[in-house]
Amino acid sequence: MRRRHTMTRLLVIAALGLPFILPGAPAVAAPTAPARHLADVVPAPVETHPDARGAFRLSPLTVIRTSPGSAAAWQVGRQLADTLRPATGYPLPVLPVRSTPLPEIALVIGAAPGRVGQEGYQLDVTRHGVTIRANTPAGLFAGTQTLRQLLPAQIEASNRQRVTWTVPGGRIVDYPRFAYRGAMLDLARHFHTVDEITAYVDLLSQYKINYLHLHLTDDQGWRIQIDSWPRLTTVGGGPGTGVDGVGPGFLTKADYRAVVAYAAARHITVIPEIDMPGHTNAAQSTYPELNCDGVAPAPRTDTAVGYSSLCIGDDLTYRFVEDVIRELAAITPGPYLHIGGDEAHATTDEDYRTFMQRVLPLVAKYGKRASGWNEIMQVDPPTDVVAQFWGTGTTNADLAEAAARGNKVIMSPANRCYLDMKYDANTRLGLRWAGLIEVSDAYGWDPATRVTGVGEDAVLGVEAPLWSETLRSLDDIEYMAFPRLPAIAELGWSTAASHDWESFRARLGEQAPRWRLQGVDFYPSPQVPWL
Repeated sequence: MRRRHTMTRLLVIAALGLPFILPGAPAVAAPTAPARHLADVVPAPVETHPDARGAFRLSPLTVIRTSPGSAAAWQVGRQLADTLRPATGYPLPVLPVRSTPLPEIALVIGAAPGRVGQEGYQLDVTRHGVTIRANTPAGLFAGTQTLRQLLPAQIEASNRQRVTWTVPGGRIVDYPRFAYRGAMLDLARHFHTVDEITAYVDLLSQYKINYLHLHLTDDQGWRIQIDSWPRLTTVGGGPGTGVDGVGPGFLTKADYRAVVAYAAARHITVIPEIDMPGHTNAAQSTYPELNCDGVAPAPRTDTAVGYSSLCIGDDLTYRFVEDVIRELAAITPGPYLHIGGDEAHATTDEDYRTFMQRVLPLVAKYGKRASGWNEIMQVDPPTDVVAQFWGTGTTNADLAEAAARGNKVIMSPANRCYLDMKYDANTRLGLRWAGLIEVSDAYGWDPATRVTGVGEDAVLGVEAPLWSETLRSLDDIEYMAFPRLPAIAELGWSTAASHDWESFRARLGEQAPRWRLQGVDFYPSPQVPWL
């Protein structure tokens, strides 16, 4: 029987085109990487049950097995193989079969504990293989991101290095605390290309972020193609736009669809934002008829806020807004459309209410759920409207009343979550109006207790906005986002009970070799013991 099993194994190896390793052949020694532990993961898993006897070593014979008949599971397996092959040099074929006699990484949809929900997973490691079980492809993908962190850091390198690719033994059961774990990228103040956006998506996905909020319009630039108002991009997003006039560019609809698809393949949903009725100078300076007096204001490339407003009493305003919402909703498969609503200081309270009462139904008309900055709660919107809190305080009566009515809240307090704030007074990029934000500040708060009257049940999740007044490149994005973005990601994913600064800073420090191998230009905070 043993001989027949061995022969079957060799036949499968031959059929896959894998190299033979004959029984009894001497093993080639490889240097040993520092030992990993199941808990060495960001965000922190819900449960870890180590088994020192169960470590699994990848080899040239390892295959990735996926649920038969599941294209989604096969896609997750292919992504994992594409990540592991360059560093290991192993073929790692992806096989949609029920079983193999080979050492395997099995990706299984179904048979996961019910408590892991729609985004969680169970990861089991024995000497014979790794099995990730999830109820959905999103959960399966999250499990593979954990597996990446359990392997040596060199897995992130594109050059092959002679290391022992060992996964620590045991079991992880993991699922998110909050359904919404987001990051925002501002394209309006400085345009970021499709390549830069997708590179950011790759980094976000490693930390179980599941929403990307794109701030597409503001006073300094309009960054999304709208066919019915074509000059919005060619003029409002053209040469000379952006802060200091150095951030021109825009996404065509094809570009936007490409970003949406790229993010969706990594289980990230794109939320577009059109800020209104304020933050609209790029549109108003392009189309004079959007102004009450019919006169276009000059383009603005400074960083001032609060001076612009659409003409609230003009029906043309709502034709414009409906055109934009209709076209954007048509190319956005996700459920949300963000309508801004912040810092509308040039709009009276009465006009603001009139505007929102006319615009919110337009979002629903085109099949989307409206979200906006916390100011929109002033108008007592329907309970399906989501508020994004960006204040620096811990009280907000309108938000608390909205939460009591049943509105959900995304927590983005500017003095904790705004990734464009400087780390310290000497940081070469960023602003400081909300304060200096070191890693401990980004980590040291609880979304469920941040605002009085907005408890755990009312919090949809967290989001880390990155405004681009001072950004110019992908390196700038990375420098301001890392290492603070993983801190916000852990607040969104991990349990409140697991919240521990000393544990987090140690686990965060272990991310440094991965970031270096990935070319991430992170800020080496003195608060973190970097490897």
